[in-house]
Amino acid sequence: MERAYYSDTVAAFLAADPYAIAGHLNTKAEGAVEEAQKHAWDQQVKQLKEALSLGENIESFRDAKIYFEFAIPRMGKRIDVVLVSGGVIFVIEFKVGSATFDAFAIDQVWDYALDLKNFHESSHHRVVAPVLVATDANPLAIHISATPQEDQLLYPIKCNTQQLGEVVRETLSFAGGVAIAPDGWEAGRYCPTPTVIEAALALYRGHSVSEISRSDAGALNLHQTTEAISEVIEEARAQKHKAICFVTGVPGAGKTLIGLNIATKHMAADSGNYSVFLSGNGPLVKVLQEALARDLVARRKKDGKKLTKKRAHSEVKAFVQNVHHYRDECLKDAGPPIDNVALFDEAQRAWDKPQTVKFMKQKKGIPDFDMSEPEFLISCIERHEDWGVIVCLVGGGQEINTGEAGIGEWVDSLNRSFPDWHIHISPRLTDSEYEAGAVLERIATRPNVYYRDDLHLAVSMRSFRAENVSLLVKQLLDLDQESAHATLATITEQYPIVITRNVATAKQWLKDQARGSERYGIVVSSQAERLKPHAIDVKSPMNPIHWFLNGKNDVRSSYYLESVATEFHVQGLELDWACVTWDGDFRYAPSGWKHHSFRGTKWTTIRKEERKTYLKNAYRVLLTRARQGMVIVVPPGDSSDPTRSPEFYDPTYSYLKSIGFPELD
Repeated sequence: MERAYYSDTVAAFLAADPYAIAGHLNTKAEGAVEEAQKHAWDQQVKQLKEALSLGENIESFRDAKIYFEFAIPRMGKRIDVVLVSGGVIFVIEFKVGSATFDAFAIDQVWDYALDLKNFHESSHHRVVAPVLVATDANPLAIHISATPQEDQLLYPIKCNTQQLGEVVRETLSFAGGVAIAPDGWEAGRYCPTPTVIEAALALYRGHSVSEISRSDAGALNLHQTTEAISEVIEEARAQKHKAICFVTGVPGAGKTLIGLNIATKHMAADSGNYSVFLSGNGPLVKVLQEALARDLVARRKKDGKKLTKKRAHSEVKAFVQNVHHYRDECLKDAGPPIDNVALFDEAQRAWDKPQTVKFMKQKKGIPDFDMSEPEFLISCIERHEDWGVIVCLVGGGQEINTGEAGIGEWVDSLNRSFPDWHIHISPRLTDSEYEAGAVLERIATRPNVYYRDDLHLAVSMRSFRAENVSLLVKQLLDLDQESAHATLATITEQYPIVITRNVATAKQWLKDQARGSERYGIVVSSQAERLKPHAIDVKSPMNPIHWFLNGKNDVRSSYYLESVATEFHVQGLELDWACVTWDGDFRYAPSGWKHHSFRGTKWTTIRKEERKTYLKNAYRVLLTRARQGMVIVVPPGDSSDPTRSPEFYDPTYSYLKSIGFPELD
């Protein structure tokens, strides 16, 4: 992929006619170019020519290379200018006509630099210098320093037009090191790991999954699984039969990314195919729909077209829907749905028969309803006369609510009511986390059952810094202390996990770690009802749209560290940095975890095995939300408060400490 609209050596750039460069940029640009953009390019070319052509420095830049409008597919944006010179990668953002260095602009150039540092292979171990140029600003003292993360990323450097050349020279002197070969740098692989929100935006804009996902060997099966599902869809379509795929994966492995990718590949009306991405995860759907709608409105506005938010929401709902809304439409209309391909995210969370029957009777006025949610959803695709495919994206150990059937009910429904369907199964469905081994035994003699290794995603993609975070969390929750200690040692350099007894200390740690617009927030169990003395109230209403999408100046956003999210809000979504605050609901004991629920004025013991599983899974969800690192807070308790006795908290903290998590002062 050609990532820049214009690129050349600095020597060639300095010798080139400015009008020729501007013409090249206009030709390469996608769509009509506004006059304001043309003016900005003219100014950037002029100012960079002046900055880079200062007499004695021409030779210094002879082997350097410059790139205009350098693409960042994961973010759906372009960097104004990238300059590769000496031992430094300059990321330059111009604010033409601006006299101030606004906070959003600082975050913008920092985010671009972080993208290269984290996801561009040739930039990992190089000095990356974000530079913000406010063309009309008063001159500032030039300050160049590295961030404390020790990854050779510099703090954003602020300057005006006249100072740009000086910034480049001083940064080169500051960095030193071996010169970068620009062509080799340019050829480096771009291997991003987008958040689910970034992935949805990029795919909906028309980017391919290869542009926005990693391509290293460890993540290869992401592409293999996508191809496997596509093969099943094409085979079902060609042979006129119904098929269902069960795709398994560790937390953060990319199941949702695969679902969104398949949905975009098969949603074009002119292809003869229709598909829809469905989820019963209300917060996830709301956040995705809002993010897609905001982006669609902004893109139409940029193209000079007006689109209302309401209309934008209507458009994106054809791509991402709440599974319960889909179900209700199928109840109203007995005909086949428009979609031949339905992708169910977190399919194990679909309702079992008692929960579905109760809901249909009480909420929908259907007293004789007699199916589980999986059985009804399969019956909807069954209505197609020719062909149809269901893709069930299955997370292990993710059931967190009453009435969630697990994957077993999907298989039981097929075995009971749909004998002609072809079944494509990940062999990992027999693993303990999926609890489907006994069910699979009952279809062992059924025809058209295919076990496929390429339907399992074994590598977590959520944390691009450490792939074994989900394994560590599993070992921690399974009380496998020795294995957890060993796994922690393999990730600690790339993915910091620290523990503390103090919420204020944890909040400061989050702020110190995050750079640019990296998102951070506090997550807690929905049963954590005795954190109120720490200003954490799980019963206080929070809006996941504001929490996940709004900026640092919005008190409702995660950044403010005032509203907290529970497992129900964050499942399927991610933060860059998370604070997991651990209450007395889930307590460590040498004999095993102790499960509690707060009722009235005291903690009560949870005795139902199902509810114990939900609570353990809640902590699994919370502990696997962070992409870059987390702090775990276990409060000290209060001996004067019987609901917060230190004995509820101290053993848990000691257990975490014994695994080897470092303590914050």
